[in-house]
Amino acid sequence: MCMVIFAPLFAIFAFATCGGYSGGLRLSVDCANKSESDLNIDIAFAYPFRLHQVNFDAPTCEGKRREKLSLIGDFSSSAEFFVTIAVFAFLYSLAATVVYIFFQNKYRENNRGPLIDFIVTVVFSFLWLVGSSAWAKGLSDVKIATDPDEVLLLMSACKQQSNKCLPVRSPVMSSLNTSVVFGFLNFILWAGNIWFVFKETGWHSSGQRHPPDTMEKQSSSYNQGGYNQDSYGPSGGYNQPGSYGQHTYSQAAGINKRAKKTNQNTRK
Repeated sequence: MCMVIFAPLFAIFAFATCGGYSGGLRLSVDCANKSESDLNIDIAFAYPFRLHQVNFDAPTCEGKRREKLSLIGDFSSSAEFFVTIAVFAFLYSLAATVVYIFFQNKYRENNRGPLIDFIVTVVFSFLWLVGSSAWAKGLSDVKIATDPDEVLLLMSACKQQSNKCLPVRSPVMSSLNTSVVFGFLNFILWAGNIWFVFKETGWHSSGQRHPPDTMEKQSSSYNQGGYNQDSYGPSGGYNQPGSYGQHTYSQAAGINKRAKKTNQNTRK
């Protein structure tokens, strides 16, 4: 039930916090000649974080000339991979929820449904682990590439001591941090569900049925080779009440005769 409730929600939070991100930073370049300064240099970027395509203009503090720069790095592969996993996990968990609720009989009909569900769950658990780890590393690189202090180093004007270059606003990465957290939560959720899905498969059912079958075989072989054999009855008499009674009676008669003889000898 936890899988049915939380899997779609966690997947939505994962791709929404990552795929819907947009942020920016602001820099300030104060030239020695104040007329050449630019105190509000805004740089905006967003998913899928192809930062090398993010361009901005910066003053050179050499007359009115400005230089065109761009951020460094392309982190789209890890971000898009993470979002793709989240979207497909959401779609599958949504479809699985519908099957669990409305088509439970067909799901268990020929054991094919539980087997497919088990395999897909294992695959998605692995993908969530890989995707979340890759995106966590990609996010770390995005933070470095969009650090205002690092971006200021790209400007030629900031290499001159007479000019003052300062960061005004740093990008807010809280939603991206949340996406990484939900990525690993999805991994824990899907990996924890492997056991519950495995119990629905025929592999688990056959493993549970095997010990009783073995005990039945042992008991049947014991009955055939032990006390219930017909061939043992005539030889030992345990399965024939009549022969057992006759044997006991003869023993008692012999004991009585010996006791009488002992009494007669004692009297004499």
